[in-house]
Amino acid sequence: MKKIGLYFGTFNPIHMGHLVIANHMVEFSDLDEVWLVVTPHNPLKKKSTLLDNHHRLEMVYRATEGYSKLKPSDIEFGLPQPNYTVNTLVYLKEKYPKHHFSLIMGEDNLKNFHKWKNHDVILKENDIYVYPRITKGQTEESRFDSHPSINKVDAPIMEISSTFIRNAIAEQKNIKPLLNAKVWEYIDLMNFYK
Repeated sequence: MKKIGLYFGTFNPIHMGHLVIANHMVEFSDLDEVWLVVTPHNPLKKKSTLLDNHHRLEMVYRATEGYSKLKPSDIEFGLPQPNYTVNTLVYLKEKYPKHHFSLIMGEDNLKNFHKWKNHDVILKENDIYVYPRITKGQTEESRFDSHPSINKVDAPIMEISSTFIRNAIAEQKNIKPLLNAKVWEYIDLMNFYK
């Protein structure tokens, strides 16, 4: 059975931090592949700043070329909106019965995991791989830290945000080192975030 890590994100845009984490997860855990799942619209985020789904998917395709274990996924594009992770997992299990799916999330998301729809079902049926984040102000232990489905991975701490990148582009700053070259070319060509 193939072990697939699902790394959900708006990827608006995908940056080197996303790639470093996804690649670290697939190389230094028991996952066989990581699927970067482009989310059409997170119910918790304002939609106005989001590029169209196909543009964000195109950037993920460009960013993951040359990484055989990293796969772009548009699996959520066809699901009803707003979509919840638990529904995506049910759909994936039906579509790919020979795969075992796990979630990849940052420590900051784990702290709010109890607010997710059917989080108890997700925990019962899936492993969660957690990468470290520098969390400001929240030092209390997460209630899920000792749960058997939670796997903390000692991945590099990446403090790059898509918001920072969008703002920097709008201010005409050179942020090329933070982006895969093909992603930067696409953003520049399409005149995004200006």
